[in-house]
Amino acid sequence: MTGDWSLSLGLPKTLRHDAARLYWQAFGPKLGMVLGPERRALAFLESVIRADHVLIVTSKDGQLLGLAGFKTPKGSFAMGNPAALRQFYGPWGGFWRKHLPGLLSSEVDNDNFLIDGICVAPQARGQGIGTALLSGLYDQGQARGYPAVRLDVVATNTRAQRLYRREGFVQTGHHDIGLLRYIFGFTRSITMLRRL
Repeated sequence: MTGDWSLSLGLPKTLRHDAARLYWQAFGPKLGMVLGPERRALAFLESVIRADHVLIVTSKDGQLLGLAGFKTPKGSFAMGNPAALRQFYGPWGGFWRKHLPGLLSSEVDNDNFLIDGICVAPQARGQGIGTALLSGLYDQGQARGYPAVRLDVVATNTRAQRLYRREGFVQTGHHDIGLLRYIFGFTRSITMLRRL
């Protein structure tokens, strides 16, 4: 517990809708053409997010202030599967959507603990919540025996990169997405690593 909020592992059922909305607020600009429209994207995310693959920060009154998803060999926080895509987008919509996110990254790095998105509610920014979520991820990575934590960040997201560098992350590579930039709205992602 820090101040007026607390960090915990796992997502209660009562916060699934709020988690889907927060994730969409953070990543909707990147995923909008694939998972949109918003109404359908929120329903899809609420259905597929894995409650056991996320750290959350909540206020004293139980409001969701931030979350940090992660990937393991058992799955990831917000990936979904072909059956869920067909359920929410129909046979054709599910067919083409199942391939696009995987073109960005579908890997599970067996050597490093992978972060699957960090989101902080706009009204809660600047209160140390992002740093607390990262610290919780370090603990989770260590508990699972990983030597390092890895993440990918959009190259134009300099605010996030500054936070990650302050936390000890170093850039280890980059990925140009080519023609997919017209779908996802960015041209390059940066891979960053922090030793545990």
